[in-house]
Amino acid sequence: MFPSASPLRIAVLSLHGCPLDQLGTREVGGMQIYIRELSRALGSRGVQVDVFTRRTRVNLDRVVTFGDGARVIHLDAGPPRRIDKNSVIEHLPAFIENLDRFRDREAIHYDLVHSHYWLSAWVGDRLGDLWRVPRVITFHTLGRVKNRANQGATAFVGPLETERRNDIERRVARRADGVVVSTEHERALLIEQYGSRRERVVVIPPGADLERFAPRDRRAARVRLAIDESDGIVLFVGRIDPVKGLDVLFEAIAELRARPRLRLLVIGGSPAAADPVDEDERELRSLAESLGVAERVTWLGPIDQDRLPDYYSAADVCVVPSRYESFGLVALEALASGAVVIASRVGGLSTTIHDGENGILVPWRTGTAFADAIARVLDDRDLAERLRTAAPISVRKFSWRETAASIETLYRNLCVQTSVRACADG
Repeated sequence: MFPSASPLRIAVLSLHGCPLDQLGTREVGGMQIYIRELSRALGSRGVQVDVFTRRTRVNLDRVVTFGDGARVIHLDAGPPRRIDKNSVIEHLPAFIENLDRFRDREAIHYDLVHSHYWLSAWVGDRLGDLWRVPRVITFHTLGRVKNRANQGATAFVGPLETERRNDIERRVARRADGVVVSTEHERALLIEQYGSRRERVVVIPPGADLERFAPRDRRAARVRLAIDESDGIVLFVGRIDPVKGLDVLFEAIAELRARPRLRLLVIGGSPAAADPVDEDERELRSLAESLGVAERVTWLGPIDQDRLPDYYSAADVCVVPSRYESFGLVALEALASGAVVIASRVGGLSTTIHDGENGILVPWRTGTAFADAIARVLDDRDLAERLRTAAPISVRKFSWRETAASIETLYRNLCVQTSVRACADG
């Protein structure tokens, strides 16, 4: 019997970030949202999804159910604590061994392996050979592209991605049975620069939880968040990572210092009451001090997703100043919530943001360019209202239900192709 006639069971790999971890911390962001929401949506369609991730705390349950047909399995691979993602590679053989042992112990047959990010793709490539099943990859970011995005930057950019990562990405991109990308731009990159076979790279955009992320009354949201009605609120949501461009936003706030009621809320990073433990965050806080904007910046730390729509609705603008985004889930969720989004014209952000129609795209990633865009929205209420009204309407087609349906179709097609080849090989 071909797999298309029976329920699918998928092994999903997310080595360096558990989809159930607190969002907004250093290694947990859009990719984990993607895996969590897609797994739940697939589960609701009858697909059995097991997400395998590395144990980062001693007291984590080995198996955690987080939706119909969706589980997270924490595997031992290296010390049970967070370690630098470039050090995780030393523990990948142990991860493979423990994953295969789990599969044997539970007597599970997986129809397909779907890997997220390059570390997982290295593992998935080997499991595909070991189990003789199709291999699907979603990279989320690409090392060479990320390095190019940081070239020429004069400020806070962090270390370049390693050649080891770049070599692995090239190899697994060529060998994968399917590569899922979010945009046509990313598809072209993988075909032209990474050697992926054209017919194997499929554009399937992510979704958003359109019930959670929907416009809320602005005044009521400000009351709930204790934000004064006269304050000008600029919002940043994301991981504290050099590629997210928060340093550029600080420069923009510095140029807007003549507006005494302007404030920047930063969601992500260390918990609000804690001292920052991440070097990038400490460097950013120091930059805010040197620019004279530290008193205008409120570090809120990670915020539960159920509370995010209040912040999107309360803000005058939500700024996404990234140097590189393969898609940009924050921008999508902000648009769905009716926020005025100002974003860099990079990567996949132009897929959801159409300049002057449902948001504003900034072509130059400089503080001055973002300051001008922020001032334009603050000073033109008609423009702000028009963008705020258009934003949620423009992203109605982006739902996890649609994403899951397309992903399941890809899975089934690949499984059928594998079954046909196996029969032909005798």
